[in-house]
Amino acid sequence: MSNEIPGVNMAELRLQGFKVHELPAFVGVPAVHGRRDFYKMGLVTGEMTMVYGDQVVELQDTVLFFVNPRVPRSVLRRSRSTTGYACIFTETFMPAIVKKSPLFNAGQQPLIRLNSEQVAFMTGIFQKMLAVRDSDYAYKSDLIKSCIEIIIHEALSIQPPVQQQVNGVARMTHLFMDLLERQFPIEHAAEPLKLRTAQDFAAKLAVHVNYLNRAVKTVTGKPTSVHIAERIAAEAKALLLHTDWSVADIAYALGFAYPTYFNNFFKRVTGVTPKSLRKV
Repeated sequence: MSNEIPGVNMAELRLQGFKVHELPAFVGVPAVHGRRDFYKMGLVTGEMTMVYGDQVVELQDTVLFFVNPRVPRSVLRRSRSTTGYACIFTETFMPAIVKKSPLFNAGQQPLIRLNSEQVAFMTGIFQKMLAVRDSDYAYKSDLIKSCIEIIIHEALSIQPPVQQQVNGVARMTHLFMDLLERQFPIEHAAEPLKLRTAQDFAAKLAVHVNYLNRAVKTVTGKPTSVHIAERIAAEAKALLLHTDWSVADIAYALGFAYPTYFNNFFKRVTGVTPKSLRKV
């Protein structure tokens, strides 16, 4: 799969842990799929549709966006003209932010709409990061981190996150969903998925599987096994569409002992066979 980002030096990004850049003014209209190891936040103006996890969000104005690399996503741009800025960073560059900030939670709305005053303020912060990036300042990484934190705190003040129930059942469900997401994206076919059943997750979370199942069903309305199956199927789709791995390699990476087992699972969950999806 390709981990290249247009206009971004990937070696430099991995070395420094962050990259700030201005978005290209003109882009191709087809969908752009995200399957990378980096967290991303930015300010963008343009017409597009974002599919983020199970959310479909229409964009026609200026927004802040926050992207978790573990959440399947794609962007369909309906206009060739876009403006804005983006900051890409690794988990090791901002470990506290990516672990604690609700803006990178898979269940949160990935876009925050801004008014003209907020746009002006955020534009100034991103332009400051660009200036710092090109400067000789010895502590530019620390200053970039401060700018990222300002943007995140301002975003939270504009649109507070959806509040979750503060109880044991909700916390257990959150821990399960977080543990499920942390297994993705699959980057190496030789490293098969380790947690594939409700029993696997219950053992990892040190709870009885019946308690985990009740908690997840109570909070989400869906059984634990359905969440796991849907997430594995979503990853399978991404691998089929965006890599050249064989079906056998994908089956192994997702923890299936035999390709036949994977084919039967994929057909049951999605209604189509892996090979038919790849031909689309």
